[in-house]
Amino acid sequence: MSFNVQDIDKIIKNATRVMEKSRYQIFEIYQGAKAELELMRKELDHVMQEIEATISLVDRMEIEFKRSRNRLSEVSKDFKRYREEDIRKAYEMATKTQLELTIQREKETTLRQRRDELQIRIRNIEQTIERAETVASQMNVVAQYLSGDLSAVTQMLETAKNRQLLGLRIIMAQEEERKRISREIHDGVAQSMANLVMRTEFAERMLAKREYAYVQDEIRNLKNMVRSGLEEVRRIIFNLRPMALDDLGLVPTLRKFVQDFEDRTKISTRFEAVGKEQRVQPALEIAVYRFVQEAFTNVLKHAQATRIDMNLVVHNGMMTILISDNGIGFDTSKLQEKMATGEHFGIIGMRERVEMLDGEFHIDSSPGEGTKITLNIPIVGRKENLDESGIESAHGVEG
Repeated sequence: MSFNVQDIDKIIKNATRVMEKSRYQIFEIYQGAKAELELMRKELDHVMQEIEATISLVDRMEIEFKRSRNRLSEVSKDFKRYREEDIRKAYEMATKTQLELTIQREKETTLRQRRDELQIRIRNIEQTIERAETVASQMNVVAQYLSGDLSAVTQMLETAKNRQLLGLRIIMAQEEERKRISREIHDGVAQSMANLVMRTEFAERMLAKREYAYVQDEIRNLKNMVRSGLEEVRRIIFNLRPMALDDLGLVPTLRKFVQDFEDRTKISTRFEAVGKEQRVQPALEIAVYRFVQEAFTNVLKHAQATRIDMNLVVHNGMMTILISDNGIGFDTSKLQEKMATGEHFGIIGMRERVEMLDGEFHIDSSPGEGTKITLNIPIVGRKENLDESGIESAHGVEG
């Protein structure tokens, strides 16, 4: 198949012009959203200050109303000591105080509703900004890709169709990972922190009213929320870079991952490691860990399995990993066709990771028979100046 370089160049230039125009429009949307977000945040700060002032005023007026009611009760019971004028004044004062207290309570309710509306609008605007940043980032990647060396693009088209988007996919995968992490923090930890602020507000108010029983309950709830948030942060950190890889090595980290996977998904798992583990380059350890992570994720998403078995064998300078499941399986004869059309990016990523490690990757599956994935990678010559850490034949983590 031949390609006309001039035609390709024309197509790329037209696409680049459209891309530049679209980038400018996205930038305008982004700037408008940022300006609106700034205004919303300023209004939210003002509303929060008003809420705080109104709460303090309501607390003072509740005390004043209680005093006026006590005064009215006092003058109403003692007709000998107090005149009718005193009773009238006490009644008017109690009524006036009650009316003002009702107005301030309604104002507090209205302010809280406005605060909630602003917080929702701010979250929506933040999501719009996030989407605009993501699209702009993706368009930048595509623009850079299109503006590259045309001869190199033509050569890739002619010699390696399956690899021509490798660099783009890697960058896009990084962007998607950043987006995923941002969403996890926004939907998880950030929401918990916002809830903590609101619950602390409530606790302060109850403390001012000396409702100590409520305050104790709220403090217990706050402690549980903080503990939950801390666990969420630790989970995000572990997913970013399992520190156990540096401290303990690959096998203990995989064992923890498999156990956590079983606890989280309720899919029965078994992991067995055989042989003598050698500490290898950190890049190799993290690559193998990500490979296993991707394989288990694919099983969870597509296989409908109830059990996963994984074996790791180190022998004669080779590391072999076998992952099998009892899921629905698929027709491997159609795998290449689906990969060529852009499906099964997870398998593409796993294969590319293995090829970068000079290893071999095989998939054995058929409908209704589950799936087996085999990874073979050389570890001889990769070991750094570290002491070897021997491992005994590990017992399986039975689900």
